[in-house]
Parts: sequence; structure tokens; C-alpha cells
Amino acid sequence: MRGLVFNKMSGSGNDFVILDGRHTTASDWTPERIRWVCDRRQGVGADGLVILAPAGPGQVRMDFWNCDGSQAEMCGNAALCSTRLAAFLEMAPAAGMNLITKAGTFPVRCLPGPKEEAELNLPDFDLPVRPAGLKPAAGEEPPVLVTVGVPHLIVGVDDLERQGLMERGKELRFNAALGSAGANVNFVARTNGAEPGGWRMRTYERGVEGETLACGTGAVAVAVALAQGGQATMPVTLITRSGRPLRIRATLSGGRASQVWLSGEGRMVFRGVL
Repeated sequence: MRGLVFNKMSGSGNDFVILDGRHTTASDWTPERIRWVCDRRQGVGADGLVILAPAGPGQVRMDFWNCDGSQAEMCGNAALCSTRLAAFLEMAPAAGMNLITKAGTFPVRCLPGPKEEAELNLPDFDLPVRPAGLKPAAGEEPPVLVTVGVPHLIVGVDDLERQGLMERGKELRFNAALGSAGANVNFVARTNGAEPGGWRMRTYERGVEGETLACGTGAVAVAVALAQGGQATMPVTLITRSGRPLRIRATLSGGRASQVWLSGEGRMVFRGVL
């Protein structure tokens, strides 16, 4: 078959079409073409598209677009998937490499074992703050805002299954208090006693403009917000909408989060030809 080989990968249900940058470049991909390939009825179907390419010894570059064709600086689950794929394609060693993104360069590595997991070391960032003029609705705790590669609004809720939660996410995502670009909205609540980790989360993701089954940098933002508020201690395990866990560890001191690590799934689902 002639065409371009693609890799369909899943990071805890947050799914991506990832292309080998040795065979295609960003100039080949218009917003319209990205929307087509990410379309779940007429294309492959994905939350986003990635072009992954070698960038020197032990280095790879990840360029990421949301499924609406907009480019984003960073995506945590795409980074975990890209780490696993870079090792599979022998672009860089599985034991450790640097992942270059528009949000910076991150040390990453594949984790041993059968679970197809990877680990991402994020740069230090300022702890969450309460955005002025943004008031909680009934059943919500006061929201906080933090940038982990991209901006995230964290909202504690009493019921993660309540009707209209994603409609509330859309409303908050475009709230003027978050600036013209808006933010991802991450809702968090305690798990039931039978679930591990203690906390569950759901995400309304900008660029997708709907719910995604997981959000890596959002999970980091949620974990840090919980630790800052004294509701959890590091390391924190969050159960995503897919039911798969994301694990976060970090040190909080002096108004900053440092030594931040995110680990989770980077699973190959299938390969195909466009």
C-alpha cells in the first residue's frame, strides 16, 4: 500500500494519531487536514495529531495539534505516547531521552514492564492561584488556575457524575476571567471506597471542545492543587475518565512546584496507512 504510515496511540484513553517526522513535516498538515484525520467518522479518529521526529542524539521533537486543527504548546499524554513510540521507532533510547516541545524540553523515559508506560519530568511552575471574578456554582469549591505547559482551571465538585457537568466545563473554559485563550477545565472529586488513589477527575479540553478520557498536564495540575490545599499528599494517583490511573509526584515549596514527574500509559493501539 502506498501512503503515509500512522500510529494510533492511547494515553489512558486520550488518543492520538502520531506520524513519523522523517516522512512528513508540519507544512504538509493544514488545519483542515488535521481535522479530517482526527474525525471519528470520516478519518482515523483522535483527540490530537502529533509529528514526532529525531532532533539529535538522545533527542526527539514533538509537534502537537488539537483535533480542531489548533496547535498547542504541550500535551502530557501525547508526550507519554511519543516517548514510547520514539523508543519503538529507535529514534532515541528507551531508558532516557529529551522531548522537545513548544513549551520547552522535557526529560522522558519508558518504564519497564508489560504495562506500556512512560514517565515525563516537567519543569518547575508556580502553584495554583484563585482567578479574580470567578465564583463557584452550587456543589463546587472555589476554582484555582495553574499553568502546566498550558493553563488549567481546577474545580472540586461534590458529584463528578452530575448532569450538565461538561456544559459547565464549556462555560468555564470561555470565562473572561481566564483570558482570551481560555483554559482546560478539570473537575475533581473523591473516589468511592472501592477505587484506588482516592481521587477521580474529568476534563473539558480546549481545542477538543469536549470531554477527553484523560489529560496528563491536567492531572499534574489537579494533584498539585490537592496537595497545596492539604487534601492529598504526594505522590498522588488520579483515576481518569477511562478508569486508568495517572501518577504524579512533586515537591511544593516557596510558591513553586518542583521535581515534577507524571507517569502513565503510552499504548500502541494500531498502525495503518493514510
